[in-house]
Amino acid sequence: MKLSLASLSLAAAAALAVLPAAAQEVTLKFHHIWTPQAMAPVNVITPWCNKVAAESNNRLKCQMLPAMSGGGTPAQLVDRVKDGVDDLVITLPGYTAGRFPAMEVFELPFMTNSAEAGARAAWDYLQKYALKEFPGTKVLATWVHDEGYVHTNGRQIKTLADFKGLKMRAPTRQTNKLLAALGATPVGMPLPAIPDAVSKGTIDGFMLPWEVMPSLKLHEMVKFHSETDPSRPALYSAGFVFAMNQARYDSLPADLKKVIDNNSGAALSQQIGKIWDNSQAAGRQAARDRGNTFHMIPPAELDNWVKASAGLYDDWIADVTKRGYDGKTMLGEAQALLQKYRK
Repeated sequence: MKLSLASLSLAAAAALAVLPAAAQEVTLKFHHIWTPQAMAPVNVITPWCNKVAAESNNRLKCQMLPAMSGGGTPAQLVDRVKDGVDDLVITLPGYTAGRFPAMEVFELPFMTNSAEAGARAAWDYLQKYALKEFPGTKVLATWVHDEGYVHTNGRQIKTLADFKGLKMRAPTRQTNKLLAALGATPVGMPLPAIPDAVSKGTIDGFMLPWEVMPSLKLHEMVKFHSETDPSRPALYSAGFVFAMNQARYDSLPADLKKVIDNNSGAALSQQIGKIWDNSQAAGRQAARDRGNTFHMIPPAELDNWVKASAGLYDDWIADVTKRGYDGKTMLGEAQALLQKYRK
């Protein structure tokens, strides 16, 4: 049986129509806060992008937009990914004060001393209590960073009284409340703004984990570091989300969705937390090599800090309860999850 030219043309057109779906190539705009040389792009973002590219036969590719080069501010990344301006982001929900109250529980003081345990707990908790805080967004992973410490330029922090009169930067609403409770004047700002603020004397110091300091050369801008006993919960941590625009994910063919699914979730969260834990030594060594001064807060003094900040737990419970949550139960569950995953 012979096919007419018209029939052949229709068959060819139908075949061509199928090809793009079968071999669709997708470039995802990946926007984040770090310079390309920082730990997170080198050890988390680039390896993730390389892995999804390999598993998709190079049909999924990342277009990197480091150091906010895609425009906007760090606090706007949560909306940029929700609205589809960016396809992928990593950011701190805490940059937008009070907008993500459920996830703030992991930013309360003295919660955990392990980013890996914090990441595992945060992922489980997110599924139960906080997904509704991220409409239009597919959360691929969530975690907390390694222990946050105190870094100052003019004087060493050894006791609670040493905070008095200092202007100190912290990343989130809860960490700003913590600084106020300890006696300092909190100054809220995202990570990229710290070097300029230190150099101009806008702040006397900051709270940060070791991981991020070398990329901004912050160990060269301060002289003193006050650490807490690693066997005890750390002074603070801050939470991250790795998020994708939901509509962008929904538009992918099934096989590419599967690649994303295979590279997200509890396992990825735990892996990223472990990477953060393992990143501490290099950052700390850079400060030691410079000859900076270190001080370990002794247990009895740290107890004073714990006591001074205890009210933040009650404040958080009251705040989220007013918003319709069961704050007491949520705090208890977060603490139980951290204990479950603690090594």
